[in-house]
Amino acid sequence: MRAARLIKMVLLLQSRPSMTAAELARELEVSERTVTRDAQALSEAGVPVYADRGRAGGYRLIGGYRTRLTGLARGEAEALFLSGVPGALREMGLEDAASAARLKVSAALLPSLRDASRTAAQRFHLDAPNWFREPRTPELLPAVADAVWDDRLITARYRRGEDQVERRLEPYGLVLKAGVWYLCARVAGQGSFRVYRIDRFTAVQAAGERFERAADFDLPAFWDERAEQFARSILRARVVVRLSPEGVRRLPHAVDPLSAREALAEAGAPDAAGWVRVTLPVESEEVAHTQLTALGAGAEVLEPSTLRERFAEEAARLAELYRR
Repeated sequence: MRAARLIKMVLLLQSRPSMTAAELARELEVSERTVTRDAQALSEAGVPVYADRGRAGGYRLIGGYRTRLTGLARGEAEALFLSGVPGALREMGLEDAASAARLKVSAALLPSLRDASRTAAQRFHLDAPNWFREPRTPELLPAVADAVWDDRLITARYRRGEDQVERRLEPYGLVLKAGVWYLCARVAGQGSFRVYRIDRFTAVQAAGERFERAADFDLPAFWDERAEQFARSILRARVVVRLSPEGVRRLPHAVDPLSAREALAEAGAPDAAGWVRVTLPVESEEVAHTQLTALGAGAEVLEPSTLRERFAEEAARLAELYRR
């Protein structure tokens, strides 16, 4: 641990003109006294660390010293490409690797470019979790992530309904969707890929052997295809609706985007008042009622009759409520 800390200290000093003991202590997560001892150890080892005394003093490297320790390890290089998703890095246990990678890159840059990571972070930020949902990190996610990085077979036990199922899996990739982690994997010895929710895993055991990845597997393309298949699979019912111009504008915000896109693409020509008739794929009448209620008077349900009657009854109750 101390050797890694000393390397990190050198990289920090190499990437900045100087740093105070307090700044180094904060970055290294140690006390200022430990920083003093580490600086002395580096100096004794031949690293030209110079301490400036006084209130404005600090530590710096002299003589244009450049360490050769800036080469990225494979894990650090891979983690660097995920550094725009800090929450995901923490959950997968890769935060330290990404931090080391960023330091090494910073140390290798020209002095005029060393603030690039800070300026980029102040301009772009990815917030992956969904609104109004407390994100929960699956306990077994780091173990699964390790197996994904290492192309190592795992034996996973997961909940399927009321039962527990065990599978030997080839873990190909992880996807973070609206705060929920999914594993794209192939059952060992079989050709088809499947998607598993990590929070439904109850046990994960990494095997000693690795699997050979299919060269043509494309994780983003696979996920896009499965996501659309899932969206289509739950849109089992159909409702016929008249939409006002305002209803047309608000429809993609009220229902599933795939459903709205298909319905509007097949809509007929507007009538004299600008209303259009659409056939909307929905999950169920219950879900359709909840979603279309958000459109208010901008939508009129025509079919099925049971859903139309439900809206009529609710409209009557609302009229009575506000008439009092």
